[in-house]
Amino acid sequence: MQRLSPAPRALPIASAAVGVSLILLFMVGTLGGAVRDGITDPSLTTISLWLIVLGMTGGALVLLLASWSMTLAVRANRQTRDQEVLAARASAAASRQSAFVAFGFTLAVIVVFGFLQLLLLNDGKLQQTFLQWQLMRDSAVDVVRAFAVNIKLAVISQALVLVLGLILAVARMAPGKAGAPLRFMAVAYIDIMRAVPAIIVLYLIGFGLPLTNLPILAGLSPDWFAIIALTLTYSAYVAEIYRSGIVSIHPSQWAASRSLGFGYLQTLRWFILPQAIRLVVPPLLSAFIALQKDTSLVNVIGTLDAFNQAKFYASSSFNLSSVSVVAIVFVVLTIPQTRYVDWKLSRANKRMRG
Repeated sequence: MQRLSPAPRALPIASAAVGVSLILLFMVGTLGGAVRDGITDPSLTTISLWLIVLGMTGGALVLLLASWSMTLAVRANRQTRDQEVLAARASAAASRQSAFVAFGFTLAVIVVFGFLQLLLLNDGKLQQTFLQWQLMRDSAVDVVRAFAVNIKLAVISQALVLVLGLILAVARMAPGKAGAPLRFMAVAYIDIMRAVPAIIVLYLIGFGLPLTNLPILAGLSPDWFAIIALTLTYSAYVAEIYRSGIVSIHPSQWAASRSLGFGYLQTLRWFILPQAIRLVVPPLLSAFIALQKDTSLVNVIGTLDAFNQAKFYASSSFNLSSVSVVAIVFVVLTIPQTRYVDWKLSRANKRMRG
């Protein structure tokens, strides 16, 4: 009969978890007390006391998890001595799992508690500078209204980028000697626009085109200058995303279509692009999230977007709480899109594995 291997040792990890949880309780009490002693505002003193209580509660929960891990580790050792190998393995695995959970919660308590204590330092000057409720409430309406400009710039730019990026991708993959000039120009454009920072392109377009006195272009509004600059910049990135999708299509698809008498452009239009675009939807969404965030750069050319509106409040109040409102609005808008992209990527991976 084959002898089963003994259960892995769990006692050292459980002991480390107990030690870390005790250190956490000591750190919360020491750091919280030191910060509270330096506060002169009575209202902040009360808040600091509540934060210490919450931090100690979190530390106590971590200690409880670590103690349970120690209990399971001791049980695993006893079961090993009694030759109950399978039960000992189960207890050791549960002990290690509980210890790792305790480590994770310890890190979370340290980060959250440390950040909250940082906000209370120097009588809460950090919080008053960036998160003063009164100033955030006063500026929120105007900032959100100006944020509509950011959304407009992003939507129009994204539509133009989809078209121009596809044209660049197709041009870069133009076949044969006849397509060499197109390939060269597309590669040059993509390399240059990806090398130049978006803010420089915005500055050159926003201040350069009005100086040229060109018909139509020179008389455009700052919003359209921003759209042109963002389109020129992001079309280079999107072209590479398109190209990656086209290249990922198996060559047999091209061969089968051409053998049926379809030309190059017909093959591309009816067989390759529909498949490639489905593959690149998640990275396209990621690029558009980045474009959406970069609309905040348009303030350099005078476009009255959310950031510019917040800067007016910041300059008049000598406080950055209004700028924090802009950050919060971007977070609220961007995080759901990011989660949607993650869901699309996960779905695509499952489809490929299936």
